[in-house]
Amino acid sequence: MASTAIPTSFPSERDCPPVLRQKPAVQETVARAGPQPMSQARWPEAIALTVSLWLFVLLLFLPIIIARYEGSDWSSVALDCSTIPVSILLAMPMFAVFRNTVHWELRNRVVVMVATVILTAAINTAYDIVFQTIVTSQFEKIFETLGTDFSRAYPSLLNYILVFGVNMALFQVSFARRAALKQELRLSQALAKAQEAQLAALRYQLNPHFLFNSLNSISALIVTQRNPEAELMTDKLSSFLRSSLNADPGELIPLDEELSLTEEYLDIESVRFGERLDIDVDCTPGACEALIPSFLVQPLVENAIKHGVARTNAQTRIAITGEIENGQLLIRVANDVTDEAAMPAGPSRGVGLTNVRQRLEAVYGKAASLTAGRENGRYVATISLPAVRRS
Repeated sequence: MASTAIPTSFPSERDCPPVLRQKPAVQETVARAGPQPMSQARWPEAIALTVSLWLFVLLLFLPIIIARYEGSDWSSVALDCSTIPVSILLAMPMFAVFRNTVHWELRNRVVVMVATVILTAAINTAYDIVFQTIVTSQFEKIFETLGTDFSRAYPSLLNYILVFGVNMALFQVSFARRAALKQELRLSQALAKAQEAQLAALRYQLNPHFLFNSLNSISALIVTQRNPEAELMTDKLSSFLRSSLNADPGELIPLDEELSLTEEYLDIESVRFGERLDIDVDCTPGACEALIPSFLVQPLVENAIKHGVARTNAQTRIAITGEIENGQLLIRVANDVTDEAAMPAGPSRGVGLTNVRQRLEAVYGKAASLTAGRENGRYVATISLPAVRRS
């Protein structure tokens, strides 16, 4: 199915039920409400990143350490490498500072993080000097040749600043990535809810439009003292509206179900027009199984009755066809036309055609279209959309 697009034109507010008019404000609140920044910086990820980084550093410097103690047993190498777990532990308070400042202003936060990196590196360097001093005096004679004066502390401090700086940068990358993913998810959910509200608004816009026309028809029957027909039409209208309200505005249904609902509507109009209304429905088996938005055909049929059957006393045929061509489902609604006045003035005039176009754009984007115009003495509205079946 094609990517979803959200149309920029919306039905007027008065056409929407109150609950739909309130939805944008609710969605805006939901979009703003999300996880707090601190929750994006997670301890498990920080620990995994830190361990991975320091193990990488250990592997990087391991050949140098081994060369330094060439000819000695592995205990000397192990003692020199034993400061790595200490460095990992020192990175945890550093992450705590990072986590508790994620909501700060950027300038202040950078100053604090830089200071934290330098302080952590200094502590780790001091630990190395003290540790090696203890080992020199108590455990390994080979450490006596290393020396622990402050001249060795400067390059060690620089190395730790670089590594802890990378460690802090990894915290930021992980945090930014998670925050971006969460933001993208919230945006996607907000767009989905906005589309759902848009589809519902467009769908419910048809109800008052159709109901207005139907009530006018019932009124005309009463005025002409065709009371039994008015009662029958009222009953059929009640049944049709019940089906309409039970339908999910965002649901895709098989075309044959849509045509069944359309026939219920035509039953209503047949009470009013009698033999003047001639219906012909032809749908190929493959097309009948294709999924379409509910109540997509009914506005076109209503348009055909309004501009075809209602404008003449002669019998008027309305033909509804469904077929699949080149992977596209084509639904055509055609009605006989006696003169130019019996047709809409343009391809986008009227609520019905405009509503169908907007719903197609909302669901299928550029992959669907509605064309309408005169063809060989008939007015033909053609819907083209991807032919998708229920799996």
